[in-house]
Amino acid sequence: MQLIDIGVNLTNPSFAEKHQAIIERAEAAGVLQMMVTGTSLQGSEEALELCIQLDESAQRLFSTAGVHPHDASHWNADSSRHMRALLEQPRVRAVGECGLDFNRDFSPRPLQEKALEAQLALAVELQMPVFLHERDASERLLAILKDYRDHLPAAVVHCFTGEREALFGYLDLDLHIGITGWICDERRGTHLHPLVASIPRGRLMLESDAPYLLPRTLRPKPKSGRNEPAFLTEVLREVALHRGESIEELAAHTTACARTFFNLPAII
Repeated sequence: MQLIDIGVNLTNPSFAEKHQAIIERAEAAGVLQMMVTGTSLQGSEEALELCIQLDESAQRLFSTAGVHPHDASHWNADSSRHMRALLEQPRVRAVGECGLDFNRDFSPRPLQEKALEAQLALAVELQMPVFLHERDASERLLAILKDYRDHLPAAVVHCFTGEREALFGYLDLDLHIGITGWICDERRGTHLHPLVASIPRGRLMLESDAPYLLPRTLRPKPKSGRNEPAFLTEVLREVALHRGESIEELAAHTTACARTFFNLPAII
């Protein structure tokens, strides 16, 4: 069984000096490829550097390059040039993490929208897929995406936590959906249980979002309380349960989907 983790924050300080052990545990669990998330220009550079340092084979670690809505207020005239240079690197396979976050509003909403549109324009220009973030902003995100969707090769709403209306809005735009350990949270994720069955094969991918979103159903729980890619198997188990699929079946089609979406090499 092979899995691909489409979103791991490997540059997070809590992972410092632990990268090799994390990768080894992931591989032992069947997580053979990972997308390292870039959330700022500096963070995207660090994500790329980690991929190169930790995977000389250029087969297992790849990254995204983008500016998260929390950092959108830092977007300026030079940001597009800087990001284009990152996106031209072979290990960088998607634009993002970019999007809208109207839940925490760390950056003013007009600046979030400006940074998002600039990054969507880059994705169109370079014909790269997009790794999207959305919190409490599905209507506005859908409205913006409609102007770009016909010209984008693909886009995934990562860590989907929304309601039915948002999900079907994204599916109607032919977007992909990323599911995390949020679905394992009995306090706030149970609404996802019936929804994941509605995501068509070929549009569903799995992600840890590590070190965040440790699956609450995981037993035994790690003493650190920190999530890592090896625990993606728990997300797999929970999603398979609510889709009425076997673990092997779900692993096969979500891995195939991620491999196509990010244009990743096959692991033999």
